[in-house]
Amino acid sequence: MDRIPSVDLKDFISGDPQRKQKFIDEIGKAYQDIGFVALKGHFLDDQLVDGLYGEVKNFFDLPIDTKESYEISGIGGQRGYISFGKESAKGKKEGDLKEFWHFGQYVEDDEERRKEYPENVQVKELPEFNKAGKETYAMLEKTAKYVLRSLALFLELDETYFDNYIHNGNSILRPIHYPPITQEPKNAVRAAAHGDINLITLLMGAQGRGLQVQRNDGEWIDAIAEPDELMINVGDMLSRHSNNKLKSTIHRVINPPRELWGTSRYSIPFFMHPISEMKLDVLESCIDKDNPKQFDDITAGEFLNERLIELGLVKK
Repeated sequence: MDRIPSVDLKDFISGDPQRKQKFIDEIGKAYQDIGFVALKGHFLDDQLVDGLYGEVKNFFDLPIDTKESYEISGIGGQRGYISFGKESAKGKKEGDLKEFWHFGQYVEDDEERRKEYPENVQVKELPEFNKAGKETYAMLEKTAKYVLRSLALFLELDETYFDNYIHNGNSILRPIHYPPITQEPKNAVRAAAHGDINLITLLMGAQGRGLQVQRNDGEWIDAIAEPDELMINVGDMLSRHSNNKLKSTIHRVINPPRELWGTSRYSIPFFMHPISEMKLDVLESCIDKDNPKQFDDITAGEFLNERLIELGLVKK
């Protein structure tokens, strides 16, 4: 496989049983083979996308002192600004060549759940920044819900199996800025090879070269979306829950060629997380004599905390 398969969410929500099953089969096969798809037919429109990118660029153009005033200590980087080089991939000492922002869940119907999450951080210099983030968060969360419904059916579960786990889930929208490279990086890349922690990731901004995915044979291929597509991949939580039937694939963002070092790159992933008490125990439907249970029982909250420690965002 030399390119990421493309699927259209409109097939799944068309009301046509044959088109719906076609989508389930296509996305299921892609996630078994390589763990990534390019998705058309999502719920983002061009105006919303352009507006968010404009606000994101405005934020990262702010003076460093202003940005750092939005870096909140003691919450493991779950909200607000995370400065350049702060995050590193699992097992890697060098920090990634990026700075980023975190929008989190907007809980409006569960007071106890709202207390569980840090509050979103308001940027006073940019009155439209938080509005654009909240609207984009909602549309990506809606898109993710239907993708997970298709995967529930592929895994022989009820279609709405994931719905209650992702409602008010601990999902994160992360606008990322990879600044211009000003000197020879020492073993550092824009994002070192890693797997994602969560259920699925929806990525805006994969239209240019940079994102690469590792095939089963160890070769790296470019993951480039069309202008109307999101790149969506399986995370470790879903891979674990499905006994690795659905693959969480290692991926990276490589540095550009030297002649493009002076350019910035922006991308905006949405990490779909469930509520913390969801059990990630291996599904019975994914265990048989040829595929025995591969993972210990754990909750989503416990697994997330383990990984945040490994990434250097939370101290033991």
